Amino acid sequence: MTAFTPLAIGPHTVQPPVVLAPMAGITNAPFRTLCREFSGGKGLFVSEMITTRALVERNEKTMQLIHFDETETPRSIQLYGVDPVTVGKAVRMIVDEDLADHIDLNFGCPVPKVTRKGGGSALPYKRPLLRAILNEAVSNAGDLPVTMKMRKGIDDDHITFLDAGRIAVQEGVTAIALHGRTAAQHYGGTADWDAIARLKEHVPEIPVLGNGDIWCADDALRMMRETGCDGVVVGRGCLGRPWLFGDLVGAFEGTGVAATPTLREVADVMVRHARLLGEWIGDETRGVIDFRKHVAWYLKGFAVGSEMRKRLAVTSSLEELRAQLSALDLDQAWPVGADGPRGRTSGNNRVVLPDGWLKDPYDCAAIVGAEAELDTSGG
Repeated sequence: MTAFTPLAIGPHTVQPPVVLAPMAGITNAPFRTLCREFSGGKGLFVSEMITTRALVERNEKTMQLIHFDETETPRSIQLYGVDPVTVGKAVRMIVDEDLADHIDLNFGCPVPKVTRKGGGSALPYKRPLLRAILNEAVSNAGDLPVTMKMRKGIDDDHITFLDAGRIAVQEGVTAIALHGRTAAQHYGGTADWDAIARLKEHVPEIPVLGNGDIWCADDALRMMRETGCDGVVVGRGCLGRPWLFGDLVGAFEGTGVAATPTLREVADVMVRHARLLGEWIGDETRGVIDFRKHVAWYLKGFAVGSEMRKRLAVTSSLEELRAQLSALDLDQAWPVGADGPRGRTSGNNRVVLPDGWLKDPYDCAAIVGAEAELDTSGG
């Protein structure tokens, strides 16, 4: 078995070198709790994306999103911002108020309502703007490590990841995560792991993490071996599969086999997930409603009829959720082939950009507006 070096994120050692990708509406405190429990506390678990303007303005919802359980260490926040000054203020606020131990910056969001304003995965094309944001973040971070997550580029004709990687090194970024897709691909097609290998060769000074198409622990090991990357970032692969982090620990340490829970065991995790959401939100009904998006992911591959799936998707109390689940054939074994793609898979999209955005990568006269800072994420 290949021995992998522990991942260093500033002063923090991440072993095994596995990171939970920030996902809007998903990687909140309850979901991070489940993933950490299955991993035995090993790995790095990043918050869902926090908009810098909302943080600086102390938006009530945002302040809840940055809450960490006392057992979470290191506390990791992902920030999304388009204005260098606002990003700097948000980072300084995190440092001054001891809100986190690690800051990640999102440059990977491909959502049209973000890219049309020059944010997310559109932003690295404007090299000076990217540099200014990174400079403000790092210079205000003090001793906190600053990392970034990005895509290959806007599309195959506008690839930015190598330039962005070099700028990141020059500005003092601690590590880079690369999703091996362009913004135009969204989540479709196959992730380009060769790009991850190229970035690692291009910026040997800092750790490079690979992201894209890690659906099981073996995929993570294979990515590490094939690309030479220093760690993996797991996003859609853990949707409805928080025990994947236990699989990853076992695979990297050579001590375990992949989990194959029965439907009964999956149902128990589903109820616990919904209960944790209710406790976190402070309202059981709202917690169960928020959980609904996870139902199809947890049940993927199991023999559950369409009518029952519909009923589960409209539950509004823990009692109702338990009752509906108890009506299933809970003795079903883990289904073969249940580890395939989950979540968004659309691809080959035209990337919506501000007028004239692609004319000159060094012309930043068109200021990215506050409208680009929307409560959405991805990467």
